[in-house]
Amino acid sequence: MTRLLSLRVGMPRELGVAGAASPLERPWTSAIFKEPVTGPVWLSRTGLAGDGQADRKVHGGPEKAVFAYPVTHYDFWRERLARADVGPGAFGENWVLSHVTEADVCIGDVLRVGGARVQVSQPRQPCWKPARRWGQRDLSLLLQQTGRTGWYYRVLEEGPVQEGDAVALLERPFPTFTIAFANHAMHGHAPEDAALLAECPLLTPNWRDSLRRRAQGNRGDDRPRLVGPNSAD
Repeated sequence: MTRLLSLRVGMPRELGVAGAASPLERPWTSAIFKEPVTGPVWLSRTGLAGDGQADRKVHGGPEKAVFAYPVTHYDFWRERLARADVGPGAFGENWVLSHVTEADVCIGDVLRVGGARVQVSQPRQPCWKPARRWGQRDLSLLLQQTGRTGWYYRVLEEGPVQEGDAVALLERPFPTFTIAFANHAMHGHAPEDAALLAECPLLTPNWRDSLRRRAQGNRGDDRPRLVGPNSAD
């Protein structure tokens, strides 16, 4: 049984050092640092009470109300980054889940968590902020390349959730459209898979639009999202 091992929220804060020579140490604003909460937290259509985002154009909102991450990935990142402190909350996740990875979760899955009902909406497309948070310029690219992205939920039924809640699968309308498949369709080189997934009505509109462009050969440039202001001067 999948369980909610850690529930975390946080608000935007000012980070970095004014005048720093390295782009990775310069001032930035982010809510990537999430603190654990042990009691019940209200989950609304727009997210968890007490949680916020610095850039609402690309984070948060009804289609990305909750960001979930598998607990099994932290061992990989501790070894890859040579950092013993990589653990729950490392990438701005709200929920840390047991017994699932991107290969086990499908677009459109409906789940009961505590008093709420949620639906898988899309994988996470990492921006440059995880790399800034850990001082590793290529980390966001690695998150994308390894497929260890995590995923988002939209909220179908508001209610209280808390650490330790069971995560029960209620419906699976698209069993072939795993998060792993979606990452491959978006970032791989298989336009037929991109075209197929673009027709999934339960995938977020932004992802469907991006997949249609990729299916037509317009892959775009991921660098501004993945590197952003972390690039060397």
